[in-house]
Amino acid sequence: MSFTTRPVVMGANGVVTSTHYLASVAGLKALQDGGNVVDAGATMWFCLTLLKPHLVGPAGEVPILLYWADEEKVVAVNGQGPAPMNATIDWFLEQGYPMIPEDGFTPAVVPGAFDAWLMTLEEYGTFTLGRVMEPALRIARDGFPVYPTLKAFLERGRDRFMSEWPASAETYLPGGRVPEIGQLLRNPGWYNTFKEVAETESRAGSKSAGIDAARKHFYDGPIARAIVEFTQSFGCRDVYGKENHGLITLEDFQRYHARFEEPVTVNYRGIDVYKCGPWCQGPVFLQQLNLLEGYDLRDMGHNTVEYLHTWIECAKLAFADREQYYADPDYVVVPLGMLLSKEYAEKRRKLVDLDKASMLLRPGGVEPIELEERSERSGFEGDTVHLDAVDRDGNMLAATPSGGWIRASPLVPGLGFPLGTRGQFFHLDPGHVECLEPGKKPSTTLTPSLALKDGRQYMAFGTPGGDRQDQWTLQFFLNHVEFGMNVQEALDAPTVHTNHFPGSFWPHTVKPGEVAVEPRIPGDVVKGLEEKGHRIAMSSPWSHGRCLAIRICPDTGVMYGGASPRTGEPYALGW
Repeated sequence: MSFTTRPVVMGANGVVTSTHYLASVAGLKALQDGGNVVDAGATMWFCLTLLKPHLVGPAGEVPILLYWADEEKVVAVNGQGPAPMNATIDWFLEQGYPMIPEDGFTPAVVPGAFDAWLMTLEEYGTFTLGRVMEPALRIARDGFPVYPTLKAFLERGRDRFMSEWPASAETYLPGGRVPEIGQLLRNPGWYNTFKEVAETESRAGSKSAGIDAARKHFYDGPIARAIVEFTQSFGCRDVYGKENHGLITLEDFQRYHARFEEPVTVNYRGIDVYKCGPWCQGPVFLQQLNLLEGYDLRDMGHNTVEYLHTWIECAKLAFADREQYYADPDYVVVPLGMLLSKEYAEKRRKLVDLDKASMLLRPGGVEPIELEERSERSGFEGDTVHLDAVDRDGNMLAATPSGGWIRASPLVPGLGFPLGTRGQFFHLDPGHVECLEPGKKPSTTLTPSLALKDGRQYMAFGTPGGDRQDQWTLQFFLNHVEFGMNVQEALDAPTVHTNHFPGSFWPHTVKPGEVAVEPRIPGDVVKGLEEKGHRIAMSSPWSHGRCLAIRICPDTGVMYGGASPRTGEPYALGW
């Protein structure tokens, strides 16, 4: 075994991973106190909305995958909120917008994650909502130590908070200053908001009645009313310099419900991999697996020129289909049967030139598209969080929560959190598959993964990273499955990703042929990729693939957890 940055965390009773070690501690404690993966997952989510407020918040969204051992089935949870009914292409065009902005109130969608966790807790959890929220309430009340990446983010956002968003400044710039590393950061607004939610639940009596009362409190009560009143009274400037009020209404909140869905799946060399549907980018992982299954990757060798070139070209084909076909299936017919078939992959595989990088966007069933470079970049940095859990009963959970970032929208006074801005994923071209429509859910890059082998538990994994999520996790998966690396070795290994297709986030950047490379990829390999026509962009060291994973051996019951060391805070814990 080669050196790893962290040990493989092994446990026989339960293992958790998350994007911040304090959330992982809370999730592990939930398992140790008799909770299951749903209890642990929800516990970690609430904690992360405080610990990683620039990456996730209570008004964000979440896809969840759950393997329930008693029923031997995988369930997907759709926790993506829709666009307000007042959000139309005509409105944005009349206001002079070339694109939906990334910030402010106009890209806000209905918060989906809170109801998704409530619904999953009600159906599968054992803890009350109040019990689940206890660790987060303590963090909000007593504070947590500021860490380097959060301090750096707050330094970048300081001027806007101070000049435009007073509620954000009050919470995140105590005394008008960026907190120092190690300084305890509290959020009294968050504490008061969710303490009231917990009290509302406890007064209701039964677990089900308590969940319903909490849902009503959020979506048809004080929280929804506070959000709507604030966004309709406070003018919020966006990236275009336009100042607008919100489009979201109380009726939009009242109409929303998360839902359980069937996952999508393909088999890769005897392993069944599960993803959420085409309202997220999850199926693109499965399309890549189908394409790569036709090659002898082990014979090519790990991170060789031949391997990486083949991998990149297959990724380009899969992401071209994402751009052409993926959208909210309630509004668009997505031909998943075709896209995920082995026959389709075999046909598409013939487009891969093993000697030359393609500069075209080539979705299936349409003419190739010439790409024009669009290099503008968002002023915001960061992405999202991820969490996994496996319990002693063999249940597995993977979730990639995001949205509700403090960088993109001001805190709602008194609530302690902002709205989400996932509406920036929509397009104002009515011919685009992702065109804006009232009530439509924007597709999201969020994409957790579960895998079974021979019908038994195998792995839960995922990563932050926007459009790169199903590139980084795919390399991790292949490192483990094809190249025999243990979980932590597979997470530590250097990665690449392509920016060849239009980006999902504003301003939908396009960089034809670009491949971002971590410096630990050997120089002769980088040169070989350039000789095949790839445009190489060297990334900072240890900046890719912030993956988390738990591998389970059902024969022994031993679980193996790992966390990429990138950014410093993610951790796996078990016992």
